[in-house]
Formats: sequence, structure tokens, C-alpha cells
Amino acid sequence: MTAKTYDNPIRLGMVGGGNDAFIGGVHRIAARIDGRFQLVAGALSSTPEKAQASGAALGLDPARIYDDFKAMAIREARLKDGIAAVAIVTPNHVHYAAAREFLKRGIHVICDKPLTATLADARKLVKAAHDSNALFVLTHNYTGYPLIRQARQMVADGKLGNIRVVQVEYAQDWLTQATESKQSAWRTDPARSGLGGATGDIGTHAFNLASFVTGLELDALSADLQAFVSGRQLDDNAHVMMRFAGGARGMLWCSQVAPGNENGLRLRVFGEKGGIEWMQENPNQLWYTPFGQPKQLITRGGAGTGDAAARVTRVPAGHPEGYLEGFATIYREAADAIAAHRAGCDVPADVTYPTVDDGLKGVQFVDACVRSSKRDGAWVKLAP
Repeated sequence: MTAKTYDNPIRLGMVGGGNDAFIGGVHRIAARIDGRFQLVAGALSSTPEKAQASGAALGLDPARIYDDFKAMAIREARLKDGIAAVAIVTPNHVHYAAAREFLKRGIHVICDKPLTATLADARKLVKAAHDSNALFVLTHNYTGYPLIRQARQMVADGKLGNIRVVQVEYAQDWLTQATESKQSAWRTDPARSGLGGATGDIGTHAFNLASFVTGLELDALSADLQAFVSGRQLDDNAHVMMRFAGGARGMLWCSQVAPGNENGLRLRVFGEKGGIEWMQENPNQLWYTPFGQPKQLITRGGAGTGDAAARVTRVPAGHPEGYLEGFATIYREAADAIAAHRAGCDVPADVTYPTVDDGLKGVQFVDACVRSSKRDGAWVKLAP
């Protein structure tokens, strides 16, 4: 699929993502890939000096570099050429307060995951989003990969039959030892990360991916959480057993202390008719095994892929697509939804992105994991 050129890109602002912030750069690249957004304003850091320096480094108009997100929301909402959407790429504890300021002024929000640091803030943000005339998009970027769309379509079409078993894991090793890096500091701090460490950072990705592909609703879970590194206040490893509505069973493992694993997100789904397997580090391949038949390799853009994968594929088969393109798909879906919103139309049925309600489920998942682990792995329901 070839990207189009758009004459009037959506004016985008950004909260967080200043100098040396990894995820801010990812969001900016993703927003640019399809030409649908133009970054014009930012409150890029919690410190005024760094916010100004970061904005200048990105070539923003000095008048639209802000020291805090509230001032940005107020002024941009009043400008004739103010931003139509904002990307929130801060640590978790800022998500609710920042998103609220833009939502109540009708500015669309594209927010990094998890939705919030606490369940209370998640519930308040859901209400703010539902009360607003603006859209809310959560960047669970792995849902944008073409072969994840393919897997979702195969499940929906009944290729696997009734789902019986779901196994998902997300293993990393970068927190195997205590570290003082900028990226680790807030992720291991309950005040900024929330109740979950690995469960919030990568466990929510794994849970969301399993839910996105299968369409299953989690009924209850039993979790065993650990903080293996001495002095660490939040979990760095978790094993979770899951019971889904309808009878399917699942297992989720997330770890940031697994040497030899860089970004090992892996999903396996088994039904009465067959199974599928996908690994993020080799995202252009999906294994499909109809029961009683040889395994079949489905490649991105190759034979066997359907419309769901094709509409989010940018380059011909054999040319790798991965993390940045998957992230860009979320931005493109957001752009299509915003365009429909501007036209007063319903969002097209094939435009798919994680919503604020999906984000609430992720925070409910983390909350349930923590509650279960504190009760020695007792089975618990998700909080209402």
C-alpha cells in the first residue's frame, strides 16, 4: 500500500517527549510516516528550560513552545490554527491530568500506554473521554502490525474454531540488574509508574494483544508477581493464569529480568480447528496450523494474507516492516477517525485502534494482578 500525500496535515501537539526521551522520538516518526500529521506545538518537558530547548531543537515556533501542558491546552484551543490533536508521551502519572485538559477543550488525544498510573484515574479519564466531543486513541502499537490484523481476522472468520487456549509472553532483560537510567527510573517508581512495574509497562501490551486478536473478555485471573532485584519496589516479573468468558484459558508471562530476551513479545492461540503463532521480533511471519495438517507460513504481503493485513501494509512482500510502521498505523487510523469526525461521519468500520475503554481494561488487569499476588495467587475478578 502506497502512502498518499496530504495537503492539510492534522496539526499535532506533544506533551512530554523532550530531548533524550526515546518514546517521544518514536511518536514523532510514526506521526510523519504517512504524512497525516504535522507537529506544531509542544510542552515537551516538566522543566521549563528543557521544554524550551527541546522545542527549539525540533524547530517549533518559539511562541508555541510551552512550559506546561495546561497553558498549551488553553492557548492552542483559542488559536485559529491551534492543534487538532495532542500526543501524550509522559510517564504514566501525568496521563490523566494532561489528557483531561485537552479533552475538555475538544482536542483529540493520542496517548501512550498504559492509560493511567491508577485505577481511580483510569475511571475518571474514561468519563472525561466519553463526555468530550474529541476522540481518544491509545497507542498499543503492536495492534498495528499487518500480521496481527491478519491473525485477528482469522479468529473472527472462524479459522481456528472456538478458542480454547491463549498463551502470550513479553520478555526483556534490560532491568536484570539495578540501573539508574532515565528510562528505568520512572518505570520502577510507584509514584510515577503506578501499581505495576513489568505488568504495567509490558504486561499491558501482552494482555491487550491477546484480547485484540481473540476478542475474548477476561473473567478472572491468578497472578504471582516478583521484584527479583533487591530494593525494587515494583514487580519485574509476573506469571498470570487467566480465565476468559466462554471457557477459554490463558497464560501470560511478562518479565524484564530474563537475560537473552530483548523485546520478546510472542502470542499463541489454539482453537478446536487449529492454531496460530506470532513473534514480534520476526513480525512479518505468522504460523498457522489447521488441525491434522502441516504448519503453514503466512508472510506479510504474501499469499494467504487478507484484506485486514493488506490495508495496513506499506511495502511489497520481502521488505521488512516492523515497530515504527506498526506505530505509524495507529497514527494513520487516528487520522482517518479524525477526518471522519471533522466531516460529521461515523468512523469507518475498518478503522481500528485501541480506545480509552481498552485502556481501562489494561489498568484493571494490572490492579487485579497486584491484588491476586498479595493474596498468594488467589483467583480474582477485574474491578468494576
